Amino acid sequence: MPPFHHGPDSMGPEEEEPLGRARTWPLLRKFMRFVRPFAHWIALAVAIAMAGAALDLVGPQIIKLIFDGPMVTGDLHQLFSLAGLFLATVAGGYFLDVGMTYLVNWTGQSGMLLMRDEIFAHLQTLDCRFFDKNPVGRLLTRVMNDVAALNDLLSVGIPTIFNNLLTLVGIILILFWTDWRLALVIFFCFPAILAFTFWFSRAVRVYYRQTRTRLAAMNSFLQENLSGMATVQMFGREKKNQALFVERNARYRDAQLGTVVLFALLFPAIEFVFALAVSLILWRGGGRLIHGTITFGTLTAFVMYARRFFFPIRDLAEQFNVFEAAFAAAERIFGLLETQPGIVDPPAPKSIGSFRERIEFDHVWFAYEGEDWVLKDVSFTVERGRTLAIVGATGAGKTTLISLLQRLYDVQRGAIRIDGVDIREMAQQDLRRRLAVVLQDVFLFHGSIGENIRLARPGLTAEEARRAAEVVHADPFIRRLPGGYDQEILERGATLSVGQKQLLAFARALACSPEILVLDEATSNIDTETEALIQDAMRRLLEGRTAIVIAHRLSTIQRADRILVFHHGRLRESGTHDELLRQDGIYRRLCQLQYREALA
Repeated sequence: MPPFHHGPDSMGPEEEEPLGRARTWPLLRKFMRFVRPFAHWIALAVAIAMAGAALDLVGPQIIKLIFDGPMVTGDLHQLFSLAGLFLATVAGGYFLDVGMTYLVNWTGQSGMLLMRDEIFAHLQTLDCRFFDKNPVGRLLTRVMNDVAALNDLLSVGIPTIFNNLLTLVGIILILFWTDWRLALVIFFCFPAILAFTFWFSRAVRVYYRQTRTRLAAMNSFLQENLSGMATVQMFGREKKNQALFVERNARYRDAQLGTVVLFALLFPAIEFVFALAVSLILWRGGGRLIHGTITFGTLTAFVMYARRFFFPIRDLAEQFNVFEAAFAAAERIFGLLETQPGIVDPPAPKSIGSFRERIEFDHVWFAYEGEDWVLKDVSFTVERGRTLAIVGATGAGKTTLISLLQRLYDVQRGAIRIDGVDIREMAQQDLRRRLAVVLQDVFLFHGSIGENIRLARPGLTAEEARRAAEVVHADPFIRRLPGGYDQEILERGATLSVGQKQLLAFARALACSPEILVLDEATSNIDTETEALIQDAMRRLLEGRTAIVIAHRLSTIQRADRILVFHHGRLRESGTHDELLRQDGIYRRLCQLQYREALA
């Protein structure tokens, strides 16, 4: 199995690469690929936003007309009409805002649906080396949290920014058109707003990045501990792991609180500048009102526009955080999508038809990292219809042989061939459909018993699945379950015993009708009675099939046509059980050791 890796190519879950400003536009172009199918709906949302911004600007003008018109003349009919018009603009803005909100959220969710689908599909193309170096928690953060950040950009950030910019431009034009001297009073306070928002944008970026990286760290820790809860409890790690989680949780909280403090400082500062601007308007405008150079309605409209002028600025400062989150998330997501799989199909894959002759390992060398060789110059063949057993101490490279045969990894030197064709020249799907692998650690998916048996062949009938279970003696215990073959299995088959899970794994493998059957320590966790049942089934099933059996219990492979003995990555001995015993080598010592353990 691959060793634990933590080096330059394996960033910890708290390490994130910073967002490069030069990559902003390329990221936007890549992002637009997912929303382009909904461009017409986005255009409609933009049109609705423009209409909403226009209605929002009309309100203060109506108030101005009320104060300068019927409030002075006493025309109640005109007052009623203008009040009704004001109410209509507010109601119209409400309905337009509802429509825009629905459209942009529907568009965002639809685009993110496409993105999550593509990420998941891409993850399934990546080879085992990638997953060896990337914690599952970090990948979950990419698929869920980072995509959610992009959705916030599309459904909240962009519409809000667009609407606020339209409102600001409209207010500026109206203010200068109405009274340019009072408009200059507002812009006198503008540099203070720019200074506050610039400081805020630089400070919040630091806390935002801390928040994202610490969230990834917490997700990784949670995933690892929940998956390994049995081990945590078995070794009494509950209190220690609780303390570690409390530490990570506190660091995440501190990063979040840093952002909260910045917002708590920014908003009151903007409110203070707004109050200052209103005070100046009332001072200058009030003096002009006393002298009769400005109307009361104009002064009231200026105060209302001043308030509406500062609110969009505050919102824009807040939306900067959304942009930072989205662009940082986009860089990580597209970095993942641009990760090239290390194992790919050749442009013109070769097909061998049905397996006819042999499997050949030809001077194979392999290392998970650098030149730390796990397999060293390994050569052997497996003839069709024969059973080959592989034994050796832990770390001898036995499981690695199976991983290479499935092409989960590629050899660095030498070649593996099936009927003379290098497996690197074959399509991965064509190669793997010929193999059925039963591992020591059986992985069962959430679903029914029958669905797990039909995993590789969804079109298999219920009767065919039942026959496969009967052959490996799994049918009796399945029928005893309340739901039989429709019984739901919890995550990883938590409600089944180890022996029952391995029997299901045998049924699943046999249901594939494989040409090559691979058993990797498949009987090491099964009691003697169950093992006897499986051995009985295997003797009938292996006829006409090629089998590779990795075994810890040497008693299970004594009838193998050939046994290979590995030690420190090299093939040391080869022969039948009797031949190896006569050699007085590693195999004989392993047999003697197990015999003494059995008698102890």
